[in-house]
Amino acid sequence: MPYIEIKTNTDVKPAAVNAFNIVLPEIIGQIPGKTEAKLMYSIEGGLDMYFGGSNSPCAIATVSLFGKSTREAYDEFTASLTMFIQNLLSIPPSRIYVKYEEVSTWGLNGKNF
Repeated sequence: MPYIEIKTNTDVKPAAVNAFNIVLPEIIGQIPGKTEAKLMYSIEGGLDMYFGGSNSPCAIATVSLFGKSTREAYDEFTASLTMFIQNLLSIPPSRIYVKYEEVSTWGLNGKNF
C-alpha cells in the first residue's frame, strides 16, 4: 500500500500529471512487494516552497509504505523518482527531497492490516 505525495513550487501541467500516471506505477515495483494495484499518489504544484533560503524550483516526495523494505530498494527508488522529477519538472536533483515513512498499521475498506 504505497502512497506517494509530491509537492513542488513549480507549475504541474496536465501533461506532467499524465506522465506521472504512466511512470509511477512502473517504478514502484523497485520496492519489493509493492505494486500498482494498491498505489495511490498525489501531485501538488505551484506551492510557496523554499529550500536553502531560495524559492528556486524544488520538490519533496513523501513515500508512505505499509511495512518495511531494504535500504537498497529505497536507494534504487529514490534515484528513479528523483531522475523522473528532474526530467519532467526541470528540478535539479540537489533540490529534491525524498522522505520515506514506514507505516505499521494501514486501513482499507473499513479494516486495518
